Amino acid sequence: MNKITYLKENKLIQKENTMIIAVDFDGTVTTHNYPDIGEDIGAVPILKKLVEAGHKLILYTMRGTSNPEGRNTLQEAVNWFKNNDIELWGINENPEQHEWTNSPKIYANLYIDDAGIGTPLIYPQNGRPYVDWATVEKYLMDAGYIGGKNK
Repeated sequence: MNKITYLKENKLIQKENTMIIAVDFDGTVTTHNYPDIGEDIGAVPILKKLVEAGHKLILYTMRGTSNPEGRNTLQEAVNWFKNNDIELWGINENPEQHEWTNSPKIYANLYIDDAGIGTPLIYPQNGRPYVDWATVEKYLMDAGYIGGKNK
């Protein structure tokens, strides 16, 4: 299993058997339907498995607290996680990284994002592509991050 490795006060810190995983929202855990919440694409059971395996999830999204319609679309995304009983460790930030850096880039060991190169996607006839969670789950299992050989 991977270790989280980072520097804190010039000391190498490692945490066994956990990863920090940044997860995008639109097109990644649901279909694209901004500013509304998109359709289910199969992310819920895999995200739950990641949390159950001890990994920490960070919601990593462009959704914000206000938009032209006056909606808090970020809170709507957070509510999607709450409504699906998926624990978030951070929302658009890594809660611990301020201890060792002032960089605004979110530190994570793994990023799951429909815009990421190599991310397996499903291409619907109408609409934008979205993450293929069956393939992501296979990757996570083969790598030992969930229910796999290194668990």
